[in-house]
Amino acid sequence: MCTTEKLLERIEFLRNKMTDVALKKGFTSIESITISQELDRLLNLFDDVKQTEHQKSID
Repeated sequence: MCTTEKLLERIEFLRNKMTDVALKKGFTSIESITISQELDRLLNLFDDVKQTEHQKSID
């Protein structure tokens, strides 16, 4: 499995987990915020990977 597929799987997992936690413990709970921060980090990483792949295809 390639890096982007692994990232997408983890992103989807965290999205679902964040939704569950936010509904059970509140959107501003420490756990919700921690998951949200990790999700943001992975989304930024995914964007970087996609940009790098795109740049390589142009060069």
